[in-house]
Amino acid sequence: MKKFLLASVALASLVTAGAASAADLPSRRAPSSYDYAAPAPVFTWTGFYLGLNAGYGWGSFTNGSDQLFGKPSGFSGGVTGGFNWQAAQNFVLGIEGDWDLTGINNRTQLPFFGFNGGGKLTSLATVRGRLGFAADRALIYATGGLAMGSVSVNVNDWRAVPFFGSSSSFQAGWALGAGLEYAFTDRISGKAEYMFTSLGSKELFAFSPDWVNAGLNVSQIRAGVNYHF
Repeated sequence: MKKFLLASVALASLVTAGAASAADLPSRRAPSSYDYAAPAPVFTWTGFYLGLNAGYGWGSFTNGSDQLFGKPSGFSGGVTGGFNWQAAQNFVLGIEGDWDLTGINNRTQLPFFGFNGGGKLTSLATVRGRLGFAADRALIYATGGLAMGSVSVNVNDWRAVPFFGSSSSFQAGWALGAGLEYAFTDRISGKAEYMFTSLGSKELFAFSPDWVNAGLNVSQIRAGVNYHF
């Protein structure tokens, strides 16, 4: 009897030890879908985009020609396209172009009888580089580059030597601005920006009493929406 009890105790000890060792072994069961959570994808600004923009602009003709053509203002709107490259975690390089039709215009009347004139910017295109700092889906950027605008002016002068003239031309210059863009989804972003554009001077109405060398400076506040591919 005593030998039987000792054998039973020894057997029970072996079974308990075996169970404990088995519990320490890694499970061969396939992991449950609840055991693993995929990390959230990291947003990137890299890629092409197309969009629309609209805003309000105001300006002044240079070299004193605002006395002839006034200080134009009005709304503008057009298309935007570009490419971004997120070169590092927080820095974004890019190139952007846009083309806008504008209603930035004005007519002026000198404070004496016999003269009126006007000037307007009918379209404006730019090709610019962009340098930005990204904080996840928010992008603060500076931008600058080339600009070209279609400028139209006219004068009606009934003074001592009557003269009537008009001119339309493309004038090249530069643009500089800054803005904030935010990606609401992986595909859609919105932006707000300020842009200053200076179009170079052009000699107008040579050999007339209203000869002038006129350029045009324009400030714009614009909003836009872009689709990212």
